[in-house]
Amino acid sequence: MPSTSRGGGVGSVLVNAVLLWAINMWPGWRMVPFLASDMTRVLDAVNAALIAGIIVNLAFVVVRSRGLQALGNLVVFGFGMAALLRLWDVFPFDFGDGWPGWPMVVRVFLALGMVGSVIGAVVEVVALIRSLAGLAPRTRQ
Repeated sequence: MPSTSRGGGVGSVLVNAVLLWAINMWPGWRMVPFLASDMTRVLDAVNAALIAGIIVNLAFVVVRSRGLQALGNLVVFGFGMAALLRLWDVFPFDFGDGWPGWPMVVRVFLALGMVGSVIGAVVEVVALIRSLAGLAPRTRQ
């Protein structure tokens, strides 16, 4: 049994769609005071991650399968990791004359996101293998 409810899938689709709209349309990423013009170099990767999340979660709403969920989550983790790596590489943040520690804080959060993505991907690979082998998910105690 998949661990994500249909309502959770619909909620994820809505959140990703709103983020996609807010970043690209209104108010747009340019309204965020600490984002530099280099954000245009990162926007495609961020948009791709959000679109992947929308597509995968729509699939989860229609098809209920732990194997599909694991595969879909791996796809989303892959796009998310690509966006995080692009953010790390380009670092489109400009904190101006603010606290000089902000760049380090942002780098720490980007690194935590990457570590979390790797851990999540390992969990989903195991879930995919278990699903393909016909093994039931472990029950929580």
